[in-house]
Amino acid sequence: METERRYFGVWDYVVFGVMLCVSAGIGLYYACTGGRQRTQKEFLMADKSMSVVPVALSLLASFVSAITVLGTPAEIYTNGTMFWNFVVAYTLTILLVAKLFIPIFYKLGLTSTYEYLEIRFSRIVRLVCTVLFMANMLLYMGLVLYVPSLALNAVTGLTLWGAIVAVGVVCTFYTTLGGMKAVMWTDTFQVVVMVAGFLAVIIQGTIDVGGLGRVWELNTQGERLQFFNFDPDPRIRHSSWNVVVGGTFIWLAVYGVNQAQVQRYLSCPSVKKAQIAILWNIPGLSLLVSFACVSGLVMYARYHDCDPKLAGYIENTDQMMPYFVMDILGKFPGMPGLFTACVFSGALSTMSSGLNALAAVALEDFVKPCFPDLSDLKYTWISKGLAMVFGGSMIVMAYIASMMGPVIQASLSIFGMVGGPMLGVFVLGMFFPCANKWGGLIGLLTSLAMTLWVGMGGIVWPRSRWMPPVSTEGCLYANVTANFTTVAMTTALYDVTSTAGPTTNDYPPESVLYELSYTLLGAFATLVCVVIGLLVSLITGVQKPEELDPKLTIPICDSLFCFLPNSWLKCLRCGVRQEEKEDEKAIKMTDIENPSLQTEKEETMNNEEPEMPDQKKDDKIIATFL
Repeated sequence: METERRYFGVWDYVVFGVMLCVSAGIGLYYACTGGRQRTQKEFLMADKSMSVVPVALSLLASFVSAITVLGTPAEIYTNGTMFWNFVVAYTLTILLVAKLFIPIFYKLGLTSTYEYLEIRFSRIVRLVCTVLFMANMLLYMGLVLYVPSLALNAVTGLTLWGAIVAVGVVCTFYTTLGGMKAVMWTDTFQVVVMVAGFLAVIIQGTIDVGGLGRVWELNTQGERLQFFNFDPDPRIRHSSWNVVVGGTFIWLAVYGVNQAQVQRYLSCPSVKKAQIAILWNIPGLSLLVSFACVSGLVMYARYHDCDPKLAGYIENTDQMMPYFVMDILGKFPGMPGLFTACVFSGALSTMSSGLNALAAVALEDFVKPCFPDLSDLKYTWISKGLAMVFGGSMIVMAYIASMMGPVIQASLSIFGMVGGPMLGVFVLGMFFPCANKWGGLIGLLTSLAMTLWVGMGGIVWPRSRWMPPVSTEGCLYANVTANFTTVAMTTALYDVTSTAGPTTNDYPPESVLYELSYTLLGAFATLVCVVIGLLVSLITGVQKPEELDPKLTIPICDSLFCFLPNSWLKCLRCGVRQEEKEDEKAIKMTDIENPSLQTEKEETMNNEEPEMPDQKKDDKIIATFL
């Protein structure tokens, strides 16, 4: 296969520029219209006025980020189709978030998810999770910045670090526009672009290869087609159990309790609309992830006998998708620009919303408690300065991300190592009424230490693993190093993170833990947090359930065993006063069934005015007169 490297043409730059202008224009429109983002409620929560469609598509865009667009096809090309099992994990995650997490945050009326931790446990638990959130978001945004810059480097010839710095500076500037409405409508626009980009790649790639039948045949011969593997071994990188169970915990940490995502569905005017919005993501996610997987299969079918990385055409497997796009679409003016604009604008929106969330959390949890008497104008300037600082930190994190291996595994590892302990402390507080503040704090810290130990151990002490075969037999001009022979290039390869890593005899005794699949890090972190938290609570004195606000817990037994009599359910509630919730529901149902009674109550409330101090009475008289 003779490969000619193509670069951006004039029309590619035009399309790329138009796409960026549209994305920026949406932000400018919402920055200059309506309330102009002058209130915290409008800026952070979109006045709780968003309809189902933009919220659903914004959540979908959050799931399917630039990392998914570039990383998933490369994952399928390199390791096969087991990654598709994450669709099942996404479905379970969405159902759990809709049923459990959305209602409890709505009932509490919180703007920040971490306020729950202060109410349930203590302020120090809230601050620790705030710091973890900030670290998690910075690492993730470093990856999100690295991915589109990698794409630009592959298709335009712009140096990688020049692209990273340029994109980072643009993102930091764009963050000043802000506003949840702008973020959501920009995400909506980008979902359409993502679908168009995937369809263009799949259709043209399939035509070039010779049809879907040929794609399936070549992937079968290349050992890429494996959709199910029910081996329970937790050391297997991708098995059905590891991906479904571990993936559910990873994404619960992101979409169940992560501040940047919770804000999206809390912008809906009601719990029901928020639940509908996130439930629509089940078919949407299944479709988009399937598009990404099929793109990877089509990509392998084209390069089954000439692996671009092994041939020396690219430096990293994460450059596969941009290289593939330029190879099959480079002859069509504007198409590479469309695909790159899709990746870049999606990443830009993700990073800008992340920077806004980081600046807001830092301002609320650290600046205001230390400087409570500053004016709104000074707080505004401080928040903009924080956004600039986080923007610079994000560029530094992009450098770290470049050394973390394949972006799709790196991003999920970050969520598992950092997000897992945070999910664990929320689960401890919501599902276990007996957990106290010491259990929450020590469980969180222990889980974080254990997860970082296991996760980083897997990086420092890498293990080789089997990978499907690749070949360069069909390459006419391959820049293959002398270390690879023709036989090695046509048989299965073994992936080791570092060629200078330790030998088998050098592994420490505890290295068996380092073999744990990265997909299970979130589940491992949650389990450690809950177990340690409950043990510490038992030692230090459990929380008295009858003194706990029932709004802070999730009555899981009421849902699982709704057929049992109330006396039995009362025992299963472990002393939590869930009867208050039942009384509230009964009152609401009575009001619905007896509207005349509700009208009488309203008239009584209107006629009975509460006692007020003289000053407040005077103010009321003046207000009535005006």
